[in-house]
Amino acid sequence: MVAKCAVFILGSVLAALPVAAQQKRKVTVMDFGYATVRSSVQAYFGTDQDIGKGISDLLINQLLDGGDYRIIERSALDKIIKEQNFSNSDRADPATAAKIGALMGVDAMIIGDITAFGNDDKHVNTGGGGGAWWKGGGVGGLGINKSKTIVEITARIVDVNTGEILASVNGHGEVQKSGLSAGGAGANNTGAGGGHLDMSSSNFQQSQIGQAVKAAVTQLASNLDAKAATLPAVAAAPAPPPPPPPPPLDGVIADASTEDIIVNVGSKNGVKVGDTLSVVRVGRVIKDPVTGKPLRSIESAVGTLSITSVDPDSAVGKFSGSAAPKIGDHVKRPPAS
Repeated sequence: MVAKCAVFILGSVLAALPVAAQQKRKVTVMDFGYATVRSSVQAYFGTDQDIGKGISDLLINQLLDGGDYRIIERSALDKIIKEQNFSNSDRADPATAAKIGALMGVDAMIIGDITAFGNDDKHVNTGGGGGAWWKGGGVGGLGINKSKTIVEITARIVDVNTGEILASVNGHGEVQKSGLSAGGAGANNTGAGGGHLDMSSSNFQQSQIGQAVKAAVTQLASNLDAKAATLPAVAAAPAPPPPPPPPPLDGVIADASTEDIIVNVGSKNGVKVGDTLSVVRVGRVIKDPVTGKPLRSIESAVGTLSITSVDPDSAVGKFSGSAAPKIGDHVKRPPAS
């Protein structure tokens, strides 16, 4: 039997947060396995049908309706399975599922199987020959057909890092109908054979087996939603490092004859349009009395310069301050707040 799986990428920020407060989980759904019910499928439809694919398509719609998941392109997962040459029988194995999930870069996968699919029919005779059937007699084997259609799906959530089964959920759908029949033979419940089975079609959805499938998938999706909030949190992606501080800057005013103040530092020094530079004036320079080496400059604030134009070696800005700027005044980046 083909064992197949669904993939969950758990994007929660903290396990304690409710589902709505966590990242939406990325999900890709592969065809569910149906080997244990293959004979029932062949009997029901008259030929083998890939009910695992049909059910996975229905589950995708349910998960989308729930709003807690983002669906990954199925083609990406199919490509990996083809490249790695995984057989259908491998995909129900937690170790194989973990390997596939690791190649996908996900955190957890769901592997699943369809464990029941078809009719459980009974025919109850109401009597033998002679007399009306409601008086205890039978007419030609007149009886009651009781038809119960059952679909069951099992899914297991597997941690791709450890291969551990984190949770197991089920979906069960059951529809019962009854009616009269004559001649001792029940109605043939096999569907039309051949062709592609479209479980989303209205004809299938309105059938007894279609109603059972829908109920099972709906319950499975609901149970998956309930388990998702209890799964271990995935470490949040680390925040990007802060940008490096701008390089040190110490330039001087080269021209102050107009409103456009020109300084001798530009883009090569990290100056950008929109920067605001501090304008300071050096009053005294303290020197080492032994070596004559400058030790410290005594500066006073003059104002600020808002840069409006930059080239590699110079910049132009508008001055604002209480005193007029002069050639030789220094421009520096203001200290970080």
